[in-house]
Amino acid sequence: MAPNPAPSHTFVRPNAGRIRRSAAAAVAGLTAVALLSACGYGSKAADNGSADTAATGAPGVKLSSPTVKIGYFANLTHGTALVGLQGGIFQKELGTTQIRTQVFNAGPAEIEALNAGSIDIGWIGPSPAINGYTKSDGKSLKIIGGSASGGVKLVVNPDKVSSLDDLKGKKIATPQLGNTQDVALLNYLAGKGYKVDAASGAGDVSVVRTDNKVTPDAYRQGSIDGAWVPEPTASKLVTLGAKVLLNEKDVWPDKKFVITNIIVSQKFLKEHQDVVEAVLRGSVNTNAFIKANPEKAKADANEAIKKDAGNALEPAVLDPAWADIDFLDDPLANTLQAEADHAVTAGLLKKPNLNGIYDLTLLNKVLAAQGQAPVADAGLGTK
Repeated sequence: MAPNPAPSHTFVRPNAGRIRRSAAAAVAGLTAVALLSACGYGSKAADNGSADTAATGAPGVKLSSPTVKIGYFANLTHGTALVGLQGGIFQKELGTTQIRTQVFNAGPAEIEALNAGSIDIGWIGPSPAINGYTKSDGKSLKIIGGSASGGVKLVVNPDKVSSLDDLKGKKIATPQLGNTQDVALLNYLAGKGYKVDAASGAGDVSVVRTDNKVTPDAYRQGSIDGAWVPEPTASKLVTLGAKVLLNEKDVWPDKKFVITNIIVSQKFLKEHQDVVEAVLRGSVNTNAFIKANPEKAKADANEAIKKDAGNALEPAVLDPAWADIDFLDDPLANTLQAEADHAVTAGLLKKPNLNGIYDLTLLNKVLAAQGQAPVADAGLGTK
């Protein structure tokens, strides 16, 4: 398909006060996974607002809403959104419906925007999706599709850590208390027999919560010995001399685990199913484009990151990071439940009721129309 002209985007700076209060509540109550999720490396300051994209899709295609507001991160693990918007794939499916975009730096702001109606559909990590659903008693959002798997690694200073059995007494960074990578590290350390207090990060291994943007500097300065982080931060650390000690894929069955989902507000889903279906069709087509044209897709994603975050990724970071991410339509629902269970085991989450978090009806309709097999919701599609 011939891509349409690339849209322009605007950024949204999360409200720092709200984020700190949300994180504090998660620590104090130990009742929810923290809402923050990993942000793109090199993100610059963002202005409030949203960008309008001229509707230049298929002539005559007129859907039930004149606009659709889409949120995502300027991060490689949100590559489906980056490539699909950059190449005009979503707009082709939406016809005369205008796309408005907001680029977020962290999960809390995106969930708040969805709840406030500032966005309708978003690409987001599993922990914020779980938290947003449970905190609203299952009324705010639905997960309607998958987007990405993988792209997370444990990288370490080889002068300080020589093997996976050499982590005791070391300082390992994660992006945020209770975020997806933080939970994964705590779960892994528990499985190895290490004792760590989840809230403080103190224990046999010191878990140091460090924003992805500053993790490279912390590594340079020697204040951390390694990090369990998503791409492209992991590959950035490798360029600074770190080595990959563990790829998180290797601890999951079939080497797959959800890192990015597609969510929608339940109100918008109810009122504009045709628009949601068009976005999902664009997502499926984008993932197919990524698989068929990996180099072009990688370049498109990097161009979108340059526009959205201010800095393109250098090849030494971009190439290995992109190669480690699998873009797919399946939300890998069984791994979402496992990630929630890991958070419960770590003491960061009370047992959540995730029944009804998925609605894969429209995604499976799109897949069936293309002759593809349906995807499963792991029994979490009904309340």
